[in-house]
Amino acid sequence: MRVCGIEIKSNELMICLLELKDGLFQIPDCRHARLQLTHDQDAESIRKFQFTVKKMVEDYRVQTLVIKERPQKGKFAGGAVGFKMEAALQLIDTVDTYILSGTEQKELLKRNPIPVEFADTGLKMFQQVAFQVGYAFLSKRN
Repeated sequence: MRVCGIEIKSNELMICLLELKDGLFQIPDCRHARLQLTHDQDAESIRKFQFTVKKMVEDYRVQTLVIKERPQKGKFAGGAVGFKMEAALQLIDTVDTYILSGTEQKELLKRNPIPVEFADTGLKMFQQVAFQVGYAFLSKRN
């Protein structure tokens, strides 16, 4: 199974592809490490953003988008643009979308610790949360 772990920060998606095949985790190469939504008030920009993600999903044969949940209220609440991006991802009809809560992620990582140091993965530092989200989701399925 191939998933795309996603963290939404401001108007950017931090992306990490992960695959679980024959009990082994792999990190496939991806042309995108982050995607940005510019001009969030323009419907055409949102369509273009959604098309870019949909094309990436098709090109890399991603079965599930796993998004780190962000609170809707309070001190650490996500912004309006981030929720627009989340909605655009959820409306892509060719892929399943799953929102992983922080509590569920911590519980899954506690039961199934990541077997490798993040620095050894070859990913950029800004992809760490996306990697953890994807890994937690896949370890739940394993």
